[in-house]
Amino acid sequence: MSSPIKVFGIFGDPIGHSLSPIIHNAAFLSSNLPYHYVSFQVPKERLKEAVAAISALGIGGINVTIPHKEAIIPFLSGFSDQAKKMGAVNTVEVLDNQLIGHNTDGLGFLKSLSEANVDPSGLRVILLGAGGAARGVAVSLLNAHISELCILARSTERRKMLKDDLSSLFPNADISEHPFDKNDFEDVPTLLINSTPLGMKQGDPLPYPPHRLYPSFVVADLVYNPFKTPLIFSAEKVGANIVPGIGMLLHQAALSFEIFTKQKAPIEAMRTAILAYFLKKTGIPLSKQAI
Repeated sequence: MSSPIKVFGIFGDPIGHSLSPIIHNAAFLSSNLPYHYVSFQVPKERLKEAVAAISALGIGGINVTIPHKEAIIPFLSGFSDQAKKMGAVNTVEVLDNQLIGHNTDGLGFLKSLSEANVDPSGLRVILLGAGGAARGVAVSLLNAHISELCILARSTERRKMLKDDLSSLFPNADISEHPFDKNDFEDVPTLLINSTPLGMKQGDPLPYPPHRLYPSFVVADLVYNPFKTPLIFSAEKVGANIVPGIGMLLHQAALSFEIFTKQKAPIEAMRTAILAYFLKKTGIPLSKQAI
């Protein structure tokens, strides 16, 4: 008699855009694991109940996306050192009925920069947004010795809180916060990162004005679906180096897989699944170098 299939999944709202089920199910199949990965649409007001259901339903592990990366923290049993520093969680490990929060966003983002031949050391960083993904990326970049971090966000409270939290972790770092519409930065080598959801839906406004993008910029977007967001297209037009969000998605998913399974992630099987998805969606083949 075969053993029951163990279920993994992702909590978010909205969640229909997520490619996590495609990536993780390809990884489980490649690794001959009897697991299945599904999406759970979890409204903010039902998050506590959803977290309680993880153990009750025997779910093997959960990824966390917008808008729950920070909100989930009070409902967990413990945290990795990285998640504590970042103040945000994107992976929940079930360990002896305890729910342990991890964050693979920052390291996944650094891996995507490395694959694009971008070294963030010494660069000024303009970070658009102050949510959970922004926190994870910011901590990893400050550890990678960027020269300056400028946080731009609509919410005065959130950007000031993020700036204060990061300054307490990195007291010698040059960290500033600004209104979201600040765009008078000078033309110097810069890593511009969109960590907001803008670009996910058709008709979204650009998170940064195209006329303030320069060839000296590296422009990264954490939005991965569509593959090339309007911000990425605009950056490409001016000759900036671009880093689409799909690379971060791949590498943070691989790190989550390893937390869930304690096995090495089949990174090429996961990459192939992403390429197949976009080929089916757009009819345009992407090279492996695109991710």
